[in-house]
Amino acid sequence: MITVERRIPVGRPAEEVRRYLADFGHTVEWDPGTESCTRLDDGPVVVGACWRNVSRFRGRRTELSYRLERYELDRLVFVGRNRTVTATDDIAVRPEAGHSLVVYRAHLRFHGVARLASPFLRPAFERLADQVAHRLPAVLGAAGP
Repeated sequence: MITVERRIPVGRPAEEVRRYLADFGHTVEWDPGTESCTRLDDGPVVVGACWRNVSRFRGRRTELSYRLERYELDRLVFVGRNRTVTATDDIAVRPEAGHSLVVYRAHLRFHGVARLASPFLRPAFERLADQVAHRLPAVLGAAGP
């Protein structure tokens, strides 16, 4: 399993940041690997909401079905699955003096023969997490939730 974590200060109130991040469709704006992320159901964003996420990673296109598993005052957990990987995005949003702190953790559990590639993929996921840490504050600062 690969786990990456970044602590990202964001110049917006925690409530706004959490509301923005709860709509996983916004990953297109802040996750450089995401090409598209489409909501699969209707209604308010609540536990059980689902998205189809299409990403490009190391030149390959991959599709995962994501579900919002937890929606709490200070924490969001999304789980995405396909036959190769289970990806868990665990996002904590905490108020800080004059801004918010986003603690972004991505856990990737590979299945089958893909498990063998896991140690070789860590550096690429670390770089992707660095890009997210750079892009998220820029997106929220420029456009706002």
